[in-house]
Parts: sequence; C-alpha cells; structure tokens
Amino acid sequence: MEIRALGGQGLEVGVEGLGLMGMSAHYGATDDTESLATIDRALELGVTLLDTAEGYGPFRNEQLLGRALSGRRDAAVVATKTGVEFTDDGAFRGHNGTPDYIRRSADRSLRHLGTDHIDLYYLHRVDPAVPVEESVGAMAELVEAGKVRHIGLCEVSPATITRAHAVHPLTAVQTEYSLFERGIEHDGVLDTLRELGIGLVAYSPLGRGFLSGAITSPDDFAADDFRRTDPRFQGENFRRNLAVVDQVRRLAAEKGVTPSQLALAWTLQQGAVPIPGTKRRRYLEENVAATAVTISAAERAAIDAVAPHGVASGDRYAPELMASLNG
Repeated sequence: MEIRALGGQGLEVGVEGLGLMGMSAHYGATDDTESLATIDRALELGVTLLDTAEGYGPFRNEQLLGRALSGRRDAAVVATKTGVEFTDDGAFRGHNGTPDYIRRSADRSLRHLGTDHIDLYYLHRVDPAVPVEESVGAMAELVEAGKVRHIGLCEVSPATITRAHAVHPLTAVQTEYSLFERGIEHDGVLDTLRELGIGLVAYSPLGRGFLSGAITSPDDFAADDFRRTDPRFQGENFRRNLAVVDQVRRLAAEKGVTPSQLALAWTLQQGAVPIPGTKRRRYLEENVAATAVTISAAERAAIDAVAPHGVASGDRYAPELMASLNG
C-alpha cells in the first residue's frame, strides 16, 4: 500500500487506515478472535493507521489493540482519543477537556494499549466549558514528555482548528466525510486544513455501512446496533438514502467495482485518509482493494451528480449527539 504524509508534521501512514470501534462497541455482536485476525490481516496488507478511543467499550477497544500489537508495536501508527470522560470502571461522565483529565486519561490509555507512546492523540470532542487552548496545551505537554508524538482534533469548526493550531501544530483533524457527508467542503473546514497543512482523517467513509450497498432494511441491525437510533436509518430518510445508494451501486457496477470500493476511492481522491471500520477480514480486504481504484474526471462528475453536498436525508446523529459536534 502507498504511504502518505498525514499533515505537515512528519507523520506517515498507509493511504487507508482501519477504524476499530465496531470491534468492541455500537455495531452489534463482537468476536475478539476475528477482530484480532482482522488487525493481523490489515498489517499484512500495509494498513498502518489503527484508530481507537478510550470510549470504545469503554477501554475494551484499546485493550484489544494492545493485544494485537504485543511484540510488534512499531508495525502500527496508533491513534486514540481523550476528552470524553469515563471513570476507571467505565461510567460515562460527559465532556472533560481539562488538562488534569487529559493527563490522567493519556496514562490510562498507555496502560490499556500496553505501550509507552501514542502516535496520534485526538481531542475526541471539544469541552464547551474549557477553552480549546487549555486542552491542546495539555496535549502539547504530553508531546514534550514523549508520551504522545502527534496531536489532532475531532469534529471541530474552522475557528477552533485555527486557535488550536496556534498553540501546538495539529497533525490531523478527524471528521465524518463521505459521499453521504460532504459538509466540510462547504463550511470552511477543508479549506482551513489545506491552508494550515493539517491532514484529514475521514471516519464513516461508507456512511456507517450504507454505501456498502449491503444494507436493505433497518431490521438488518442487531438490537444493540446504534444505527437503530440514527436519523438516516429511520423511516422516510432510510428510503430516500437507499435510493441514493442504488445510484452509487449502479455506477460501481458500470466500473466493475463494489459500491464500497467506489466510495472509498472517491474519498482517497479528495486527499483524505479514510478509516473504514470493519471487524471482518473479508470486508477489510474489499476495502483495501479500493486503494488501487482510480476515478476519471467523467466518473467523478457522475458521482457528484448522484451524491452532491446535502444528498443524505436526516441528521447524521441523534439530537443530543449533534449538539456535541463542531466545537
């Protein structure tokens, strides 16, 4: 797999990463054996950026990744996140971007990951009660201490990116970006990242599985799958979004690739490093094959015609989660 510079601070990663959240939380039943095999296969295929967070589980996902990398820590670029508080026994407490919590959670993540450093440490959500300069200042101290090598933010506004970057250079910003979610092209985020030389990591590049073309009914989800409460998977929104997916599926078939591969190839062409999440080797292999897919100008125009900005029906999260975005 091709290696790409992520941002302008010296971090290099495979052009496609792997999101690990679903291996431990939010997407139905989990299988650690298959998850570990999937991580093994990812490394074999040249995937280096492995994305987790202390809140995935909570803690179980970091611990799983620590097991996967035992004895071969340098094979991966480990990204994890802070700023959403959990007690040591896993109780959720809300946002916490205070320097004290960031320091404590970093040490806890290092223990769970079984490592002495985090390659890319994100502020998962901006705490509205704490100036972002204070949170980023604490993360910068972790860099100085050698516990963290690079820092980033998740789901933030252009103004917040600029303020944070002035405190300590950001390597990456992680946000949702896909054929279903192109808001950063229009709200100034993408322009700000390019201006400041900050890398873009795209999570949910397959629209939480919608763009795989495999989802045909909300009833396909397990009872504990959070997509059952996602507005884009509800009622008329679901039917409208499925019609968009049908058009993406048609374009993919004309090109001789899967819908997932077309969607990921498009994201890669935008200069993003996508981190599609999966907990199964067969989907990982399909996703990685997208790195060899090229999209012509005519194909790009056809994709833009069926999946323009704002094409998805419904908000991308339930209201209480939408309120935590774009800090």
